[in-house]
Amino acid sequence: MAKTGRRAFLGTTALGVPLAATLRAAPPTKVVRVAAGEDRFGEHKGLGISTIDFKVTSEDSGGASLVIENTNRAKGGPARHLHFEQEEHFYVIEGEYLIEVGPERFTLKPGDSLLAPRQVPHVWAYVGNSIGRLLITFTPPGQMEAFFREVSKANAMPPQDPAFWRAHGMELAGPPLRV
Repeated sequence: MAKTGRRAFLGTTALGVPLAATLRAAPPTKVVRVAAGEDRFGEHKGLGISTIDFKVTSEDSGGASLVIENTNRAKGGPARHLHFEQEEHFYVIEGEYLIEVGPERFTLKPGDSLLAPRQVPHVWAYVGNSIGRLLITFTPPGQMEAFFREVSKANAMPPQDPAFWRAHGMELAGPPLRV
């Protein structure tokens, strides 16, 4: 049954193209397998207290998502920030993480997951005592691949430079969590 009236208008872009069609990414064209402990390109990207491995890239997913595995070897995490266009989904594989989204605080353990909506400030930190592993998915990926490639050049946590964060589609919103 076709939409009519206001519902039909709200379901289209300014060009009259159905909104759902404009939000769909191009379909992936190949199977991508990345072994445990490996990076999609064989590059372990260092962030000082952790390493990041790309598991699924924007190119792999037809522009739909970026999936990374963050392996923490020490406590801590990034500064409080928000993404203008990306949802950020966290899934704990190993260890314990503290995550704040807006005013809410959560403790996540293996098997737990959490979605941080776009435009809502959030911050997270590894708080465990051994190794922590966190699977993070950005939907859509935006400039996140470029962000991680750039910050890992220094093998340190991302700089507290608002212009750097804005250049990658985010807003720096405060310091990292104290752990």
